[in-house]
Amino acid sequence: MAGGTFTMQNKVRPGVYVNVGGKGQALGTLGIRGIAAMALPLSWGAPQKMITLEAGDDSLTKLGYDLNAGSTLPVREALKRAKTLFIYRLNTGEKATITIGQLTATAKYGGIRGNDLMVVIENNIDDSAKYDVKTFVDQAQADQQTVTTISELKANDWVDWTGTGALTPSAGAPLAGGTNGAVTNADHLNFLSALELFDFNTVAYVGTDNTLKNVYTSFVKRLRDDEGKKVQAVVENDPAADYEGVISVKNGVVLGDGTILTAAQATAWVAGATAAADVNESLTYSVYDDAVDVSPRYTNSQINAALRNGEFVFTASNGRAVVEQDINSLTSFTAEKTKAFSKNRVIRVLDGINNDFVRIFSDYYLGKVSNNAAGRNLLKSECINNIGTLQGIGAVQNFDAQNDISVYAGQESDAVNIDLNVQPVDSVEKIYITVTVN
Repeated sequence: MAGGTFTMQNKVRPGVYVNVGGKGQALGTLGIRGIAAMALPLSWGAPQKMITLEAGDDSLTKLGYDLNAGSTLPVREALKRAKTLFIYRLNTGEKATITIGQLTATAKYGGIRGNDLMVVIENNIDDSAKYDVKTFVDQAQADQQTVTTISELKANDWVDWTGTGALTPSAGAPLAGGTNGAVTNADHLNFLSALELFDFNTVAYVGTDNTLKNVYTSFVKRLRDDEGKKVQAVVENDPAADYEGVISVKNGVVLGDGTILTAAQATAWVAGATAAADVNESLTYSVYDDAVDVSPRYTNSQINAALRNGEFVFTASNGRAVVEQDINSLTSFTAEKTKAFSKNRVIRVLDGINNDFVRIFSDYYLGKVSNNAAGRNLLKSECINNIGTLQGIGAVQNFDAQNDISVYAGQESDAVNIDLNVQPVDSVEKIYITVTVN
C-alpha cells in the first residue's frame, strides 16, 4: 500500500496519504529587550572588540577588575538593569612584561592593569625536577602550572609565555611597562561601525564631548530612519538633539557609598534601564538603584523647564533618586510626531512593533510566502497576533482586528502593503483630584 503526504489530491496509487502538522498559528513572538552597549577606555581587555557581559557574569578576566572597582563603574551601573551589555574597549596600550632568566611573561592585553601582575617560580615540593609557575593578580593567585621546561607552559587568562630552555626560580617578579594608550574620536566611529552588526536596544556615550554626542545622534538617526533599526542613544545634556531616538540626561546621582555620579556617568544606568524596560513599562518615578540623592538638585521651576526642554531629570524623593519623567529629547512636535513620541514608553511600543515585524517577516515570510490572497492573509494574521499580544499586556489599546489593519497587494508583483493603526498605552503620570466639601 502506498503512503506519504500530499500537496494536491492527485495520487495515482491506492493508499493512505496523511499530512501531519500543527494548527496554523503565528510564527513570531515579541522581541527580547535588555541589551545595552557602550564604548570605554579600559586598563585591560581585548582592544577594539566587542566584549559581552551578561548580568551576573564575573568581569575579572574580561575587564581586569570586578564590578566594585572604580574603573568599571559605568559597567556596574549599566548592569544594574541591563540583561546584556556590549562593551567596546576603545584603547589598546602597551603590554606589561617581565623576563626571568630565559622566560618572558607578557600581559595578555595592553594597559596598566598588566602592571599588577606578578610571576612566582618555585621548585615543586613533590618532584625536584619540576617547577610551580604561579601568576598573581593584585597578590591573589590566578593560575598555577607545574612544568619541567618553559615550552610546557600554556597561556592563561592573564599572561602569555615565550622562551625556551630551563626555568629560573623567582620569589616574585612583577610585570611592568603596561600603558593604557590614547583614545581618539575615530575609535568611537570604529565602535559604532562594529555595534551596527549587533542587535541592541540602547547605546550610551558616557563622555561630554559635543562632537561625539553629535556622532552618536547621527548614528541612531541613520539606523532608525534609514535602516529601520529602532534603537536609542543616551547622552548627557544634549536637548538640542530634539529626536525621539536620543535621551538627554541632565544630572547625576549620589550613591549610597557617597560616590557622586555626573550626568555623563549616569547615562550608563539610563541606557541599561531603558534597554531592560518592557514595552508596557515606564521609568517615570523609577528608583535609581542604590542612589540616595541627586547631583545637582533643581528647583521646581528648573525641573519644569527641563522637562519642557526634553531632558531626562533625576529628582530626590524620600532619600532616593528617582526618574522624574521617562522622556526623550523630542520637543518639536508635528502632526506625524505628536507629544506622545516624546514618551519613551510609547517609543518602546512603536519600536518594538517595527523591530518585531522586521525580524519575523525576514525570518519566516520573505521569499517563502506567495503574494496571493492566502499569503497576504498569513501576513495579516501575524500582525493581528503581534498587536493582540501587545494589547494583552497593556502596551496598546482599542485595537480592532477588523478595522485597524489592511493587507493588500502592492504596485509590483512581489510587493505587499500593510496599513496598521495602533494606539500605544501611556502610563498614569498626572492625577488631578477635586475634593468637594458639603
